[in-house]
Amino acid sequence: MILYNVTINVEDGLHDEWLEWMVNEHIPKVMKTGMFLSNKIFRIISRLAEETGTTYSFQYFANSIEDYEIYRTVYSPVLQQESLERFGEEYLPLAFRTVLEEV
Repeated sequence: MILYNVTINVEDGLHDEWLEWMVNEHIPKVMKTGMFLSNKIFRIISRLAEETGTTYSFQYFANSIEDYEIYRTVYSPVLQQESLERFGEEYLPLAFRTVLEEV
């Protein structure tokens, strides 16, 4: 099992619109690729006092590293471009991605 984790911090002024878009548009498109078996969303509650906004962990579970690699090379660039077009560069939330393998 492969876990593709996307951790994203989104500023308060954009939060509600962005989260609604993630849940109702972006995540369904990611899942429609067929590369992931399931997904989960977690709001991160432990954070530094100086951090602003809200941080989420979006977790996508793939059957194999090959499925993840197909997603990364074929589907991810298009979906990331949609995010850029929707919210613009200046509003893009801080994000980092991690790929984990279940042992």
